[in-house]
Amino acid sequence: MKIKFKSQPYQAQAVDAVVDCFDGQPRQDALRYTIDPGAGPQARMEIAGFGNAEVLQSLDLLGNIHKVQRRALLPLSESLTSYVDDKGKAKPRSYNPGARVNLDVEMETGTGKTYVYLRTMFELHKRYGWSKFIIMVPSVAIREGVAKSIQMTAEHFQQEYGKKLRAFVYNSKRLHELESFSSDAGINVMVINVQAFAATGADNRRIYDELDDFQSRRPIDVIAKNRPILILDEPQKMEGPATQESLPKFNPLFILRYSATHKTVHNKVHRLDAVDAFNQKLVKKIRVRGVETKGLSGTNPYLFLHRVDVTSAAPVAFVDLEVKTDSGIKRMTRKLEQGRNLFDLSKGLEVYRGFVVANIDARDDTVHFTNGDVLRAGEASGDVTEKDIRRIQIRETISAHLEREQVLFARGVKVLSLFFIDEVVKYRDYNAPDEQGEYARIFEEEYAQAVEALLGGLPLENVEYRKYLDGIEVGKTHRGYFSIDKKGRMTDPKAAARGEMAGQSTEPSDYDLILKHKELLLSFEEPTRFIFSHSALREGWDNPNVFVMCMLKHNDSQNTISRRQEVGRGLRIAVNRNGERMDHPVTVHDINVLTVVASESYKGFVAALQKEIVENLSTRPRQADAEYFAGKTLKTEDEELVLDKALAKKLERFLIKNDFVDEDGQITATYHEARKADAIETLPEELEPHRKAVLALIDTVFNGRAVEDMFSDGRKPKKNPLNDNFHRKEFQELWRRINRKAVYQVEFDTAALVRSCINRLERDLKVTPLQYLVTEGALEDAVTDDRLRAGEAFVQGKVRTETGKSAHSRVSYDVIGAIAENTDLTRKTVGDILTGIQAAKFGEFAKNPEQFIADASHLIQEQKAIAVIERLTYDATEDRYDAELFTAGETGNDFKKATDKLKNHVYDYAIVDSKVERDFVLDLDTSTEVVVYSKLPRGFLIPTPVGDYNPDWAIAFREGGVRHLYFVAETKSDQPSMKMRELEQTKIKCARKFFDEIGRRINEDRVKYGVVTNYAELMALVKEVA
Repeated sequence: MKIKFKSQPYQAQAVDAVVDCFDGQPRQDALRYTIDPGAGPQARMEIAGFGNAEVLQSLDLLGNIHKVQRRALLPLSESLTSYVDDKGKAKPRSYNPGARVNLDVEMETGTGKTYVYLRTMFELHKRYGWSKFIIMVPSVAIREGVAKSIQMTAEHFQQEYGKKLRAFVYNSKRLHELESFSSDAGINVMVINVQAFAATGADNRRIYDELDDFQSRRPIDVIAKNRPILILDEPQKMEGPATQESLPKFNPLFILRYSATHKTVHNKVHRLDAVDAFNQKLVKKIRVRGVETKGLSGTNPYLFLHRVDVTSAAPVAFVDLEVKTDSGIKRMTRKLEQGRNLFDLSKGLEVYRGFVVANIDARDDTVHFTNGDVLRAGEASGDVTEKDIRRIQIRETISAHLEREQVLFARGVKVLSLFFIDEVVKYRDYNAPDEQGEYARIFEEEYAQAVEALLGGLPLENVEYRKYLDGIEVGKTHRGYFSIDKKGRMTDPKAAARGEMAGQSTEPSDYDLILKHKELLLSFEEPTRFIFSHSALREGWDNPNVFVMCMLKHNDSQNTISRRQEVGRGLRIAVNRNGERMDHPVTVHDINVLTVVASESYKGFVAALQKEIVENLSTRPRQADAEYFAGKTLKTEDEELVLDKALAKKLERFLIKNDFVDEDGQITATYHEARKADAIETLPEELEPHRKAVLALIDTVFNGRAVEDMFSDGRKPKKNPLNDNFHRKEFQELWRRINRKAVYQVEFDTAALVRSCINRLERDLKVTPLQYLVTEGALEDAVTDDRLRAGEAFVQGKVRTETGKSAHSRVSYDVIGAIAENTDLTRKTVGDILTGIQAAKFGEFAKNPEQFIADASHLIQEQKAIAVIERLTYDATEDRYDAELFTAGETGNDFKKATDKLKNHVYDYAIVDSKVERDFVLDLDTSTEVVVYSKLPRGFLIPTPVGDYNPDWAIAFREGGVRHLYFVAETKSDQPSMKMRELEQTKIKCARKFFDEIGRRINEDRVKYGVVTNYAELMALVKEVA
């Protein structure tokens, strides 16, 4: 099994951000030179070397960087050499970054920064001819991971660029590789860890020594001759004085730095921080299962609430308590219902007297007792030892794993869980008869119980998953990844004691098996699903299918690694059994959920994690006001708009008017909720055409609610059971009718498109002549030094407006080519459109060529979109969706959004997103005309040219009273601020065509599709005559 790679827009943006900084640099062949042959008997004949050509001195680097920063809505660099720390404080003048040009790329962990800088190398070579690169990393783990990534992506880049990187890991014992690096004209990459050139050991200093086995040459001199481009991966871990002094010795052409957390900011040209990555669904959602101890009243009995489940009757709770047995008192898990007496359950233990279950609340995961005590999920009370906490954590990890596995098995996604521990003896004890460590023994006990309970309640139709679980032996489903000693035994790794690498292993062989098995572990044929590894090896783990993480660490080791680093090991988007990323926009966060099982409370863990993330968002502006907006460039597909002070003020007033900012100009919860619901009303007239870019600009302002949204309580998601309504013949008939997959095609009538574009341009294309202001001024009579320095010595006089020919009228424009590129139409089609409009209309081009091209492109694009819908046809295929879609929808539901229990819905409850939906469900469930209905699973998708579409509801009506028995409904608000956007309208138009197509194949009782705002509108459509 191989992981498949694909070019993704967000990664292409990061690549372009770097490459575009050198716009204007000509593509040159490699700089040819003669490699120093050295001295001595082994000196070789003269060999040609190929280095990177110099950056043109005349290149406007700062201007290019500013263009890239404006495009990315980033602060503009004051100069090429202005450097600040992460708090904005200027670096001392003595600071030497290592090169004249330094660019920073900020990318959140898990978004593929290694892929990005590898692709950047190919693009820099393609556009400018540069071919010599050095990747510097702070640790052996990252070095080995980078080498593995180069190997895994080689085939992908070969297909994309028609060539491969020639890469090697620097080793002072294999210096002949430096000769090849220098003499090869292709793309060459050296990977080196910082210890190889910045540490004090003899082996580490060889790079600076004249070596007999290297013909009396210094390796650093051979490297420096190539003028390599340095790429620093995690530069914040390489800012020690020895490293900083070493960088200039490599003679870099320029330096690129990639990290999620830059400590020093040089010229930041791209930002994809934690909030961006989450909002764009590029990383997993995070759920946290906390464990905390608390004291109850009276005798303080031992209790631990695992979870609250929703059943077809009433909620039930799973609680650990002590039970009297013939062999003594044992701790056991028991299922509690309302009215249960814990004194009886414990077989008469006095500490439980008075503990009778008064209420079980699934909405906030609490159990209330008649004595007034309340127990919350994840809370343990009484005599709780560290061993108890560890057992609870292991049990919670197994529980979270099995929950996720049930959902993802049918999708072909292997689920992995990762335990980090501090001592190998806890997992493998070579002094024990069975060599089982404490954690391995606890795991096998808890896993056997959990699987037995799961299989007992698993629906009979889940044949394949049942067979999968039955086929895995408990002893083979867990495995340890640790250092291996000379006897072949697992042992604790030798971790660095201090510095940036404190607590991490520096031995390459420790990571061999982890990297070797990276793809093997993704296969269903490999039984390992639960992995135990040493916390010192954490940097080696970046497997995309880690869905559950558990830190079984001693309290004194909690501070050696931040929570953000812990979570980062599992953020990558998962792949299926074919190696394909599970990143469909509609389902990405249904599938990709990382559960972290902590040894502290949920609130404590999340608060600390949020604090770490917020600290790294310090570069984001805090106020959404005119001062921040002014001067920003809004870029849409075919035009740019620079916000002047007037437009910036309009945007600020819009935010104030809608309560989107508070008195201090900070983003409010009102904006956050409206943004999530896509319910922000129409923007001011001049800004609405740039809506997407305006909202992206507002989103660059710090928003605390966006950080909070990244996390949820891992015990909150509940199972929403499918009930007998799902099997009713009426629903199965409805499902049979709509359960068809289809493909679409668009047949353009070019002549009709040309005619519609001509008419649209004639009607709507209006070009404003370029205007410029002429302002006169004179130096004031009494000039002071202070006034001159403040720029206030001139007095403004007359101001007049002039209208004339374009300032660029001497520049020749390829108007056809520009519009063709903007609209993805051929030059011939664009030529036919422009020759079809009136000469007077085309004459407006001379008034303002840039506006003419931008506005004409925009209008043609709109006509093209209309033509797509008009000429769109669907063809139903024989493929159908599996009923597993509905069983997958049972799990992971947020019951804060749940309705009361329902009678006619195929699930016991409906999870709704708005008051409109809640009212609609209430009417459906109490209607005498509705037999059965369902909120359609998110995996039920209709393909459209503008993205997949997931309808809301499928409804079957009672025969006799309605015209249409079967209906698929989309519910939308009737509030003006909630009106559908153009994209939604397009998807709905496509959906009508889809249902028309599948309806053609049914002779009677075809499915009707419509958009409604309430039940009354639905009934009007259902009863209307076709």
